[in-house]
Amino acid sequence: MSPAFLTAIAVIICLLFRLLNVNSQPAKPYIWCSDGTFMDTIYKIAPLLRDPYVPTRLWGFSGHVQTIIHSIVGRVKCPWPLGERIYLKLADNSTLTYDLYQPLIEHEDDITVAICPGIGNTSESVYIRTFVHYAQCHGYRCAVLNHIGALQSVQVTSTRIFTYGHTGDYKDMVNSLTKKYPSTKIIALGFSLGGNLVTKYMGETDIKRPNTIIGGVSICQGYNAVEALLSCARATNWLLNWQNFRRFYLYVMTENVKQIIMKHRQTLLSDDVKQRCKLNERDIAAAATLPELDEAYTRRVHNFQSVTELYKWSSCINYLQNIETPMVFFNAKDDPLVPVELLKPIREFASEKSHTMYVELAHGGHLGFYEGGLIYPNPVTWLDRALVAVIGGLVLAHNDFHTKNQAATA
Repeated sequence: MSPAFLTAIAVIICLLFRLLNVNSQPAKPYIWCSDGTFMDTIYKIAPLLRDPYVPTRLWGFSGHVQTIIHSIVGRVKCPWPLGERIYLKLADNSTLTYDLYQPLIEHEDDITVAICPGIGNTSESVYIRTFVHYAQCHGYRCAVLNHIGALQSVQVTSTRIFTYGHTGDYKDMVNSLTKKYPSTKIIALGFSLGGNLVTKYMGETDIKRPNTIIGGVSICQGYNAVEALLSCARATNWLLNWQNFRRFYLYVMTENVKQIIMKHRQTLLSDDVKQRCKLNERDIAAAATLPELDEAYTRRVHNFQSVTELYKWSSCINYLQNIETPMVFFNAKDDPLVPVELLKPIREFASEKSHTMYVELAHGGHLGFYEGGLIYPNPVTWLDRALVAVIGGLVLAHNDFHTKNQAATA
């Protein structure tokens, strides 16, 4: 073999080792929590938060690979849980649907996990299906919001689809659940964009939330859309650059949202809507990033003066201080969609707010968190195990608090 060929092979191997990050070792999650009693209660049911997370050895230490495998392949041996689809007609003529899944075993408490998926996702998304099935197996009822416009089988009946900050659809699902199951206790749980929506919902002061909501969980969200998506003088437009391939991920997300809009263009882009909202279909089709798409479509449909105003209204970071319900937040430092610079506010919040915990892992990517094995991971991910355990911890924390209050008033 020629020296040039050997050099090329060596370079490729070095690049693969760097991409796969194989020199990394399993690490324990970092925990931010100022409330020792709350933290100890969560640990009782979720002791895995004290242990190292062990990703799949060959590729699991790469946030990119975890994210890509999660988005393309999904979970290993993914079950398809059987549920009932609920249809709600909203005041603006929108058709909202959510899927309802009953527990597969009995639980001492009646618990419903109200799930808000990521951007453009539904109950049919692979990671949602596997989590739902795992939660069912632990005695939890699950309800999954289907973002308006995202389901292939449900037509859009109004002039809007979902947005990053509109919590009304999630609120309507939760209200429907409380009517169906008046005695149930609800855990609000959101993935990615859904994590932002759930957190914002929990902190909004202009809506009435049922007192049956006993806890919330947010997974892999970015907290601040203004910092994540928009240019500014400090060059903190993390997603709008090619560093860490974020521009590529942003392009994929943009195309997914555009496909939803174009699929329902007869309703969303009718002549009346285009005239009323001053929409240009060519600008919508040409948008290559979410800010461009939101300038051409979203902020106009929802009557915002600018994209910055839309993003500020949408970002849950502006509502954190109003949250009174116990919450647990999850992020991975190697998430290619959420730079570590955006995680500082949630660390600080969890370090100051009672009944709040922030869990940060070194690895896991965006919603990946595959674990075990050399090449072939375990069927159940670390994230699924952790979420079900944390839900149990939130239920225990609620029951302990309720018991102490009863004893104090006796």
